[in-house]
Amino acid sequence: MAEKKKSGFVPGLLSGMATTARTAMRPAHTQHYPHEKPALPPRSRGVIALQHENCTSCMLCARECPDWCIYIDSHKETVPPATEGGRARQQNVLDRFAIDFSLCMYCGICIEVCPFDALYWSPEFEYAETDIRDLLHEKDRLGQWMATVPPPAAVDPGAPAESDQAGQTGQAAAAPEAVKVILVTDKVVPEADS
Repeated sequence: MAEKKKSGFVPGLLSGMATTARTAMRPAHTQHYPHEKPALPPRSRGVIALQHENCTSCMLCARECPDWCIYIDSHKETVPPATEGGRARQQNVLDRFAIDFSLCMYCGICIEVCPFDALYWSPEFEYAETDIRDLLHEKDRLGQWMATVPPPAAVDPGAPAESDQAGQTGQAAAAPEAVKVILVTDKVVPEADS
């Protein structure tokens, strides 16, 4: 049989005090949060911001939300034709866009599924409320978070910035090389040399 380690009150107390003494001499790694703001990583998830000008009321975000915490109301308006002789078009107008952050699990599916880039992550996380009913943010409050959304990261670190490309007015952009496309059909067609 395996031997049991004998333990008692005094050896356990001494071991605990030794651990406490060793830990007390190390520097603390805590931040004093309300007074010192934490250094957040870039593109961190905080609150969801809405750019309501981009929203077309397509309802994809509300349908894909696993928590059903997004509420959208809209109506259709007739837009006059852009050119003479054209026909009038119907356009969705956003009446209400609300997110209930007391239900949201911050998964980001709504942001990823939005085809018109109307939803963004904001790194702001200080929006706690004393009343849970105040966590229902309407489109005006969601729009206020857009000021805190950081610009998107560059796709390629070596790529020129948009301002560099805008300054090249008058210069023709380099045309991409021609690509030969061959359609595969039932018939065998000899390829002509060019």
